[in-house]
Amino acid sequence: MTVLIVPGLYGSEPAHWQSRWEAELERAERVQQENWDAPELSAWIDSLRRHVLRRPGAILVGHSLGATLIAHLAARYPRLPIGGALLVAPADPQLRASRIRGISSFGPVPSEPFGFPAIVVASRTDPYMEIERARVIANMWEAAFIDAGDAGHINVASGHGGWPEGLRLLDQLILKRSTQARLSHIERASGTKTQ
Repeated sequence: MTVLIVPGLYGSEPAHWQSRWEAELERAERVQQENWDAPELSAWIDSLRRHVLRRPGAILVGHSLGATLIAHLAARYPRLPIGGALLVAPADPQLRASRIRGISSFGPVPSEPFGFPAIVVASRTDPYMEIERARVIANMWEAAFIDAGDAGHINVASGHGGWPEGLRLLDQLILKRSTQARLSHIERASGTKTQ
């Protein structure tokens, strides 16, 4: 199963857990954006959509603005074949809209539920989204919520290099996706619906 790495603003530097996962995981690919320094929602969403269409059923792993991008993609294209999403430290574009060019195009954060399994991981000390807002948004998206505690922005600056805890969450999503795919196959083969 393909894992699509979806970085946020400025991409993810080589020491970032997303870059490490891309290098270490057998079927991981990075979603490339034309301009990492000046995000624009419609251009970024088009790029992500093309990647998903090339890798139907992929698990998306978004960090910061990349996590927010995944939510926009799910809201705009609810039938897109996404296998699941790990949304880490999603960024609230309304907090930083006036400081970084292009961020405001990502607001407001979508509230539609996802049609795929998802996990939101948020920190109590993230400068880009308050923990309670992240909890509410995870609930709206019908995603599992993980309180990462005092973890900053869950990036290199906050001491998260390879981030093994995140890999365990990714494994949970992959297992859930595989189980759902097997059940769906059984349903189609038998003509019945399993519970």
